[in-house]
Amino acid sequence: MNEVLREKFEEFIATRDGYGKAIREIGAKDKLVVAVDADLASSTRSLWLKETAPERFFYAGISEMNAVGLATGLALEGKKAFVSSFAMFLTGRAFEIIRQSVCYGNVPVKIVGSHAGIFTGKDGPTAQATEDISLMRTLPRMNVIVPADAIEAEKATWFLKDFNEPCYLRTNREKSAVIYRNDYKFEFGKAVQLRKGNDVTIIACGALVPIAIEASVLLEKEGISARIINMHTIKPIDKKAIIKAARETKAIITAEDHQIIGGLGSAVAEVLSEERLCVPFKRIGLENRFAESGSPKDLFKKYGFTAENIALNAKKQLKNYT
Repeated sequence: MNEVLREKFEEFIATRDGYGKAIREIGAKDKLVVAVDADLASSTRSLWLKETAPERFFYAGISEMNAVGLATGLALEGKKAFVSSFAMFLTGRAFEIIRQSVCYGNVPVKIVGSHAGIFTGKDGPTAQATEDISLMRTLPRMNVIVPADAIEAEKATWFLKDFNEPCYLRTNREKSAVIYRNDYKFEFGKAVQLRKGNDVTIIACGALVPIAIEASVLLEKEGISARIINMHTIKPIDKKAIIKAARETKAIITAEDHQIIGGLGSAVAEVLSEERLCVPFKRIGLENRFAESGSPKDLFKKYGFTAENIALNAKKQLKNYT
């Protein structure tokens, strides 16, 4: 097992809690940090800033566009501004404001979208953000981070405190496995190889990372070594890690809780095609459809976000290797 990983994944914490813990601790130490929320602060965990800095927490009401505008104004006045809401509402409803006010002006606002993906579960497709990575990735000057666990979400938030560019941080409502040790060091733009492998590479992000690790264990039982890469930064993507994987392994699988169009899979495909790397390749994610309401476990099973399905697709792609 990689030295940054825990030996067993026995603790389960939502990545939104990692963000909340960090923003609370940051607020106590840095008086320039402010947080704005659009009426869902308890759910996004931005409310935790009130425990240490109540005067630097702001509600914008049920108005994501105003929330982003307020955060932009605070950032322009020298504050380290975080703005949060449900990912679907923040990246969807406020897209124009993010484009015009944050990205066009190159204002270092940190946009935190909670309750992302079908991992959101019973809230249903209207609240399940499965296009947010694609939306944010297309914007000039916008960066995109998708933490694999609560530890990584916490470390990424600390990094963003002094990051002088716009960034989108994607978090989840449901608890997921804590895979990293507490001393894990987050490196922006640099993928983390979690397991070695020479046969196939599985590149995952967010809640699919621990599932990808499980898939590698299943493959190992069949004599197949799977390299596992946590691509926590989707933009700028770690091209070197992708190129290295394509040259050293026989197939590549991507796994994400997102549409396969425009997200992690598309970003990896772009690198492979531009570098003229011919390798069997498969994207696992939502295939041009909305999901439905249900428990995260049931939804993940229905749409193939499982270790068994990832392993099956890895074996299929290995058969295409020539």
